[in-house]
Amino acid sequence: MMLEFTKMHGLGNDFIVLNGFEEDPGVDYSALARRLCDRHFGVGGDGILVVLPAAAPADIRMRIINADGSEAQMCGNGIRCFAKYVYEQRLIAAERFVVETLAGPIIPELTVSDGRVTSVRVNMGKPGLLRSQLPMNGPEGRVIGEVLAAGGAEYRITSVRMGVPHTVILVPDIGAIDPARLGPAIERHPVFLEGTNVNWVEVHNEREISVRTWERGAGSTLACGTGSCAAAVATALNRKTGRKVVVHLAAGDLLIEWESDDTVYMTGPAETVFQGRWSGTIA
Repeated sequence: MMLEFTKMHGLGNDFIVLNGFEEDPGVDYSALARRLCDRHFGVGGDGILVVLPAAAPADIRMRIINADGSEAQMCGNGIRCFAKYVYEQRLIAAERFVVETLAGPIIPELTVSDGRVTSVRVNMGKPGLLRSQLPMNGPEGRVIGEVLAAGGAEYRITSVRMGVPHTVILVPDIGAIDPARLGPAIERHPVFLEGTNVNWVEVHNEREISVRTWERGAGSTLACGTGSCAAAVATALNRKTGRKVVVHLAAGDLLIEWESDDTVYMTGPAETVFQGRWSGTIA
């Protein structure tokens, strides 16, 4: 099978973008993601993004397949890469448009210079704050500073749904965290009915935080857009920050704004790394 692809990243969270308008509609994207995302025998990536036609009122559709073949409802770094790709490939002419995702309609707004997208501000919607929205076992209500026992340790967690479920743990030193060691036991804890992404957050002051993430279906990643949004909401809920913060990640920063109407906005970059052609078999 022959595939044209574009390799992109959002602050190091990297994706293989495929134009589904031009590919076989019967392709097994789950198997393809496992093959392409392998960093030794494939292209390498945290997941694949598939560009597809959408039903009105959306303008275009995004599918997100994680490296393990599971499908994600939403991806913050992925949506910025997706928005840059569809604009620069002239699949979309507008600088503000609606993307159909499994998490609902998402609206990116592009900053463009000389025909190139330099940054993307995304309306990420309103966070899900109730246990049933995560979804998570237990009595209905918000999960703020709740004790969770996992992997032989206890953590105080705050859980937020930003398209996908996220669990936030405040720590004094982000550099001491090993997501690959700590993440799996929390991700798969039976209290989380769909599993959870895990974010460790160090609060520097009321306007700045640092985040490290273990992503459900992808593992330890350099950045997570939905996780950064969840972290900003969680630190505000715990009265550690205001509702507008700069999130420091391994490869750069995101601006997260939780507005008074509860809508969360994320602003950050997306980069094209290279374009290529892959010829191989999925099996």
